[in-house]
Amino acid sequence: MTRYALSALSLAMMLALSAACKRPSPTPAAKEISSSDQVVKVFSHFIPSASPPANVELVISPGFHVNANPATFPYLIATEVQPGKVDGITVGDKLAYPPPKMETFSFAEQPLAVYEGSITIPILLTAVAGATGRRTIPFKIRVQACDAEKCYPPATLDAALPVDIAAIKR
Repeated sequence: MTRYALSALSLAMMLALSAACKRPSPTPAAKEISSSDQVVKVFSHFIPSASPPANVELVISPGFHVNANPATFPYLIATEVQPGKVDGITVGDKLAYPPPKMETFSFAEQPLAVYEGSITIPILLTAVAGATGRRTIPFKIRVQACDAEKCYPPATLDAALPVDIAAIKR
């Protein structure tokens, strides 16, 4: 091989390796799913300049959905964010869940209110008078993931939100 051919081959191999490393992890196949926590991931964000300054984000794998809050029927497990208590910070009583997407599925006679993709639940925070420093608010997020044919066992996901109390007071 010529020096040019070797260089071109090396470059092609490096580009292929680079592309392979950047691919997101594959979505689990339905037959590999044993619990909802395999298709729903949770992230918490504290953004002092935003209003409200915090949120919980759920990322649902493609091809799956979770029931909205409120769920279409009482027997369905609604997505629910439950903030824990922490000294120095009050978390708002009522969480504003995003509007659902109405989807029709073969297992339901009428459209169901669901969340797909990425959803954000804003978290209203208030600093308690005299509180200072940093705190971490724990969260429990209850979800039940489903695909187009069936639902999987529900899961409770844990998240933690580090908060600077001085930033809340601004």
